[in-house]
Amino acid sequence: MLGWFMAWWRAVLFGFAAAAAALSPSIYSPRTRNLAVRQIYYTAGQVLPGFTLFTVLLSVIIIQITISLARDYGLAPFALELVFRAIVLEMVPFLTAMFVALRSGSAICTEIAMMEVSGELDEIRAANLDPYEREFVPRIAASAVGVFALTVVSSTLVCAMTYLVMYGDSPWGFAEYTRTLARVFSPAVLAGFAFKSLAFGAVVAVIPISAGLHATRDPKSAPIAVMGGMVRLFIALWIIEGIALAIKYV
Repeated sequence: MLGWFMAWWRAVLFGFAAAAAALSPSIYSPRTRNLAVRQIYYTAGQVLPGFTLFTVLLSVIIIQITISLARDYGLAPFALELVFRAIVLEMVPFLTAMFVALRSGSAICTEIAMMEVSGELDEIRAANLDPYEREFVPRIAASAVGVFALTVVSSTLVCAMTYLVMYGDSPWGFAEYTRTLARVFSPAVLAGFAFKSLAFGAVVAVIPISAGLHATRDPKSAPIAVMGGMVRLFIALWIIEGIALAIKYV
């Protein structure tokens, strides 16, 4: 039990250390920018077509179910707002974070663990180089940007699909649609949406990296570090989503 709490504490300390390192001007070098760009491509660009198609298809099914149930229970006037609040603001960001966690989070954790096992990180430290600036912070920033970009693209497409499901190709629902859109997506809601998406993206890299650093020179320690990091990552994503829901609705 103590080890579990210590792992969380080390992840928190690592997050603060990474945030402090991000304030250093020396971190914004061509090498770190190239690493961040490659990570953004791997996190978001490489999977954008397939992930957005999956999100749209899943959302269409859920939108149709939500609208049908709202009409059955006499809540048709609130169906559109319910879709925006439940699917666009909550389901899509969380689904995006979970997808990136499974794909990129595990890969980042494995990569850092293997760098620890091979001694590469020790070589970087021995050369008086900061691994935060060279390896860690670029991955964290890229992960946050990648998750945010995927969330924005997917949410935009889901909003468009909502109109088609609700009104078809008729232009007569546009006035009601835009009024509901403006009412739901207020500046405060958009700010919270952006902050939550960036928080999702940050922890998708922070927790896996901190877990990977706990590996030793023993190769058997790498899978243990990855497994523990992924469990903590999923818990962290649920905590962020729970806090966001509590702030909005409790």
